[in-house]
Amino acid sequence: MASFTRFGNDLYTGRRSIDFIGKRRLWYVIAALAIVLSIVVPFLRGGFHFGIEFTGGSQYTVSHPATLDQSPAKAAVQSVVPTLAPEIAVVGGNSVRVQTAQLTSSQSEQVRGALAKAYRVSTDDVAFSFIGATWGQDISASAVRGLVIFLVLVALVMALYFRTWKMSVSALIALAHDLILTAGIYGIVGFEVTPAAVIGFLTILGYSLYDTVVVFDKVRENTRRMTADDRRTFAETVNLAVNQTLVRSINTSIVALLPIAGILFIGALVLGAGTLRDISLALFIGIIVGTYSTIFLAAPIYTDLRSTEPAIRMRTQRTLTARARA
Repeated sequence: MASFTRFGNDLYTGRRSIDFIGKRRLWYVIAALAIVLSIVVPFLRGGFHFGIEFTGGSQYTVSHPATLDQSPAKAAVQSVVPTLAPEIAVVGGNSVRVQTAQLTSSQSEQVRGALAKAYRVSTDDVAFSFIGATWGQDISASAVRGLVIFLVLVALVMALYFRTWKMSVSALIALAHDLILTAGIYGIVGFEVTPAAVIGFLTILGYSLYDTVVVFDKVRENTRRMTADDRRTFAETVNLAVNQTLVRSINTSIVALLPIAGILFIGALVLGAGTLRDISLALFIGIIVGTYSTIFLAAPIYTDLRSTEPAIRMRTQRTLTARARA
């Protein structure tokens, strides 16, 4: 613990430095490859696995079955409609959930009876519900509208707060990176995309922005103090700010991940609660990606946007020339 504290102090004072900004071309290449993989691989695997709330269909929940084995459920459904490939999962630790494509009223009753017989329970213990695809489409449209409004407001607030649109652009690019990678991981691994997961995706935005604002606030503080006799270039000053906030970003991420990991473990393994699992899984992935993008993308992109300014270029050239003479 003492060595980590000393490491943080060395980063803050500049005695030790990790060259995040100097290697930004490498981070750009890694981010571009990750984005391409996040877009291409899910479609090569057949696209994203959307939950029944988005696709529509019939859902059956068998309470207190004689066994939690999933094979009787599949056999029961296919005894009524042989071509169906049901989605089966154990939920709550004592129930079996079966999801199928949309069935007729007659087929639904037959499947319900077959499930009751297969698991040796009463038909009253087999709950049935039908979900239309339009509900999921409405939720998706609302989420997209909310996302657009959120991004516009965030861009305006950040531009006013930092008095530069370049920080807003850098933060929004990092946000887009976070969303694409998180969604890509869902598609690559085959996690089910549910409304709860969508809520998790949107929640990621707030955390990623928080981390970015903390780093950018330090960047603004350091660059505002720059003078004509400063020994650091603009890029090196931004890099110092990233190093000074690195330990804080890591600690914040760990503190945020621990309770989310606890919720994920309890929701997925102990309670079998799908909603808890979906939200916590999206948050767990998103926080890691968001912390990474703030350090390796947002700050480097801001540096590149500012480096083209004549005053910044002259200052950098003057500093490098003085350093070479010394």
